[in-house]
Formats: sequence, C-alpha cells, structure tokens
Amino acid sequence: MASDIPQIRAGEHAWIKKWLPLIGVLIIVLYCLAPFYWMVVSAFRRPSDQFSNDIIPAPISLQNFKDVFAGPNGFGRGLLNSLIVAGTVTILTLVIGMIAAYTLARLDFKFKNVVLAIIITTSMFPGISLVVPLLKLFVDIKWINTYQAMIVPSLSFALPLAVWNLTSFFRQMPQELEQAAMVDGCTPAQAFRKVIIPLAAPGVFTTAIITFIAAWNEFLIALSMTNKKSIQTANVIVSQFTGTTGRDQPFGSQMAAGVVVTIPLVIAVLLFQRRIVAGLTAGGVK
Repeated sequence: MASDIPQIRAGEHAWIKKWLPLIGVLIIVLYCLAPFYWMVVSAFRRPSDQFSNDIIPAPISLQNFKDVFAGPNGFGRGLLNSLIVAGTVTILTLVIGMIAAYTLARLDFKFKNVVLAIIITTSMFPGISLVVPLLKLFVDIKWINTYQAMIVPSLSFALPLAVWNLTSFFRQMPQELEQAAMVDGCTPAQAFRKVIIPLAAPGVFTTAIITFIAAWNEFLIALSMTNKKSIQTANVIVSQFTGTTGRDQPFGSQMAAGVVVTIPLVIAVLLFQRRIVAGLTAGGVK
C-alpha cells in the first residue's frame, strides 16, 4: 500500500500539469469574450427587453439593427468614413514605414539608435495632450471637418510603432539577398521592391492589420476634429447615439451599432490569424 502512494501522487501531479494550463486559458478566454458576448446578446433583444438579464434573448429581435441604419443618425455614412480614414492611414503607414524602416535597418550612420529611440518615444505621448494644439492648428488652416484632420494625427500615432516593428524585421533579413539581386542586374530600388518586400510580407501584413485596427478604433481625435455627422466616423456617431426618436433609451441600439463596428475586425483577425502570428514570430529565430 505504501508503494502505491507515490504513484497516486505522481498521477495527481500529471493531471494538474495537463489540465491546469487549459483551465487557465479557458478562464482568460471567457474573461475576454464575456463583454463581447453580452453586447451581442443585448443587440438581439427587443427594445422593450433591453434591460433583461437573460443569457439568451427570447425572442430574438433585429429591431435594434433596423433602428441603427433606419434612424437619422448617419451610421452608414459613419462606417464609410471609418473605412476611408482607417484604409488611408494603413496605406500611408505601410508606404512611409517600409521605406523608413528599411533605411534604418540597412544604412549605417551616426546616432541611428538615437533616431530609433526618438521614433518610439513619440508614440508614448498621450493623445489628450496633443488635442488642444492640433485643434488650434487645424482651425487656423481650415482643416476642421475634413478627412485629413483625422488621418494626419492617426498617421503620427501609427508610424512610430510600424517603423520600429519593420526595422526589427528587416534587420533579420540577410543583406546577401539584395547583393545577389544587384549582381543579377537589379538596382537597389528594384531589389527592395522585387526581393525584400515579398519576403517581408508576413511582417508587413501584421503591421497593416495592427495599424488598421488602431485607426478603426480611434476615437479621441475623430471626436475633437469633427462636429458634422457627414464627416464623423462610426465610433463618434455611436457615442452620440440617441435612438430612433431622440427620447428612448439608446442602450439596445448602441449595442447593435457596437456589434456592427466590431464584426469587421473580428472577421479580419479570424481570417488572417495565421499571417498575424507568422508576422509577430518572424525573425524570432535567427
């Protein structure tokens, strides 16, 4: 009997080692998904049941979604504005970020590390500290209620992180790739465009997804620089949502609008999760 006790304890330890990490992951997943699940459930409740505590809405209603798009809130236009702003910020960030990152990764010059430190430091400034000077500047140059008033500040926030990530990625790529391409007759620009960029696709794609999500979710700048519904993004319109009549409680409609705003990001992450993970881990092993 005494000889069986160590085996029982070993079996208990093996069970704990096997299932404890899975239980921990499950708790984290539930903690992260619970708010989103409650938002979806609230969106599919009838307006009269919006403060119900039922885990599953009964009956399921699409009235909140109809109110979002049928009401005078300009939500559809806000989605288009969000897409224009986030798409433009992503494209400009990739074009400028790749050129800057490749330059910093390949060229040797004095104070290069200082330049990199300054670039990453600029991303640490709180957005609220820049709102007042930006607002004053944009009023003077008549940029209020324009797309560029939202794109330029978002670009300044997205570029530092993009340059930092892409610089680290380009450093992991051997310089012999460009040298071999130039031996075959390519110019440095052609070697960068035809050889380096295709090989850097995982890192570039990951940077694009992260930048798009950040620009899509941006709220403070869009709220401060616009006061016309025709130019406001979806996030700003949701924050000002008042329902279909202007007097009813907007809780259900706001939840439905939140689901519509969140769905594109969830779909993008689920579809491209392998590329995102590949880009984040690329260069981890030299």
